[in-house]
Amino acid sequence: MEEELLEIFRTANQTFLQSEVENIQNGIAERNLCGRLAIYLTNNIADSSFSRYYVDPEYNRNFGGRIKTILDDELNETVINCDIIIHSRGENIRQDNLIAFEMKKSNRSIEEKDADRKRLRALTKESYDDVWSADSTTLPEHVCGYVWGVYLEIDRTNRTELIELYQKGKLVSSETINY
Repeated sequence: MEEELLEIFRTANQTFLQSEVENIQNGIAERNLCGRLAIYLTNNIADSSFSRYYVDPEYNRNFGGRIKTILDDELNETVINCDIIIHSRGENIRQDNLIAFEMKKSNRSIEEKDADRKRLRALTKESYDDVWSADSTTLPEHVCGYVWGVYLEIDRTNRTELIELYQKGKLVSSETINY
């Protein structure tokens, strides 16, 4: 499952970078770039074993229409709104959340970039130490349990993209690719 999800992302990301290079180089808004990446992710997921999952940009609701929240490193409740998520919208309780994406342009502040990274660490945690239990029959109160967290940082000056992958609350790999 983990490798198939990464392949879906990598293929969609490659198509995104090739197809949207003019938008990227023209400095199009981050929100627009996320929407474009979501289209390529949707196309790739449709032909996979995850075809019943949704790719949603700026999705901010949890089960019952509640606003999505996470618990940060200090166990403070924080409202979240990821750039893009792949999830079941609560339809698959066993594995609702697959991938959370955060995208930043390289000229954004280090504080903004670090806030996105912190969010991905929280979203990929398996649980919050007895705050909730993953019993596969009910959704947790706070969002977590994403299989992957993906941080993308686009540097249009150098025509590179930094890709950081998070799992289980930790950074597991980092690479920079050219586009």
